[in-house]
Amino acid sequence: MKILFLNGPNLNLLGTREPEIYGRTTLADIEAKVRERAAKLGAEIAFRQTNQEGELVAWIQEAKGKFDVIVLNAAAYTHTSVALRDAISAVGVPTIEIHLSNVHAREEFRHKSLIAPVCRGQICGFGANSYILAVEAAVTVNG
Repeated sequence: MKILFLNGPNLNLLGTREPEIYGRTTLADIEAKVRERAAKLGAEIAFRQTNQEGELVAWIQEAKGKFDVIVLNAAAYTHTSVALRDAISAVGVPTIEIHLSNVHAREEFRHKSLIAPVCRGQICGFGANSYILAVEAAVTVNG
């Protein structure tokens, strides 16, 4: 099982960016926890972050035939990117949408996900544990 974790804009600032919302855990800390859990489940992980929408699109396209599942925290692009939605739909790799915060309990503009309709499911509101829950979901998504 190969799982591709993709992280969108501003997630490189985790630990210092709005800690009251996103916590003090860094993306590197999250990646270490994901790798630890994935190893116990026998899964291989690739973990990437970018602030560029086009780079996320390219990584999604490149995942076809290389990864079994994509776990995507598209961050702000969740609510704006038709390009990400179309890429997910086009490649057909099961994709799990994740968020650290509960986007449905936040500002109105965060309530609408453009990618949710083409994702297998959504995990949000569990902080860094959203990523661990996503590993668990990813290993069973095709089962």
